[in-house]
Amino acid sequence: MADETPDETAPKSGFQIQIDREHFTVHQEDITGAQIRQLPNPPVGPDRDLFEVGPAHSDVKIEDAQVVEIRNGLRFFTAPSHINPGRAGR
Repeated sequence: MADETPDETAPKSGFQIQIDREHFTVHQEDITGAQIRQLPNPPVGPDRDLFEVGPAHSDVKIEDAQVVEIRNGLRFFTAPSHINPGRAGR
């Protein structure tokens, strides 16, 4: 019988992340952008972009097929995909 050692990197209670300041528990170490979008209720729609907040780097846009390595405290935010700046000179 093989000796199975539990994964020491993943906390038993899951990873704590935030999306738009809402807290979520994720149990996978790797998750796609599309899976992250499904965590909130309702899910993040296609009219919004998903970004990973980066304290030591610029915020990074997360594509649906992109795999993200999850860790405790990871934060994401959403923003409109298309911004209409309005008209100038009125």
